[in-house]
Amino acid sequence: MTLFERIAAGDAAAVQECMDTYGGLVWSLARRYTPTAADAEDATQEIFLEIWKSASRYDPSMGKESTFITTIARRRLIDRIRAASRRPDTQEYDDTVAIEAGPESRNLGDIAVDISTAQKALATLSEDQQNILLLGIVEGLSHSEIATRTGKPLGTVKTQMRRGLIRLRSLVEEPEDRAAGSDK
Repeated sequence: MTLFERIAAGDAAAVQECMDTYGGLVWSLARRYTPTAADAEDATQEIFLEIWKSASRYDPSMGKESTFITTIARRRLIDRIRAASRRPDTQEYDDTVAIEAGPESRNLGDIAVDISTAQKALATLSEDQQNILLLGIVEGLSHSEIATRTGKPLGTVKTQMRRGLIRLRSLVEEPEDRAAGSDK
């Protein structure tokens, strides 16, 4: 019985043996693809959890155990990188930027006008385009996730997203911006 067959059968000793045998490999991969040791620890735990869940899929005729583990680790690490790139930056707000910009640079009235303008521009788009833009911008979904959620082909989602953004930009652009753009 292979190590993964034992893991799939619920053998706790096999899980520990897997971690002892392949822990260094998984750790080195996690450390290479993550920015901090804490992130690497989290990634290593996720990878071993995935290995435990996927153990029944291992086929010795398709490759070595180390290849199976490396593939799972690589996929999980890529997923983490993609998820991190979609999250907004949570760095603390730098007060010096606000001070340098000065209170006269933007006031709440200007921001409210910008929001109102954007909402009016969004309302001019088709319902499908509005939905796709909101899924992408507000919820942070990728094109393929939007396609899955809406049931639309990926190419259609990309096209509607691009056309919608171009249309919004043209509607939100200030008249002076348009005039300056025509001089170029």
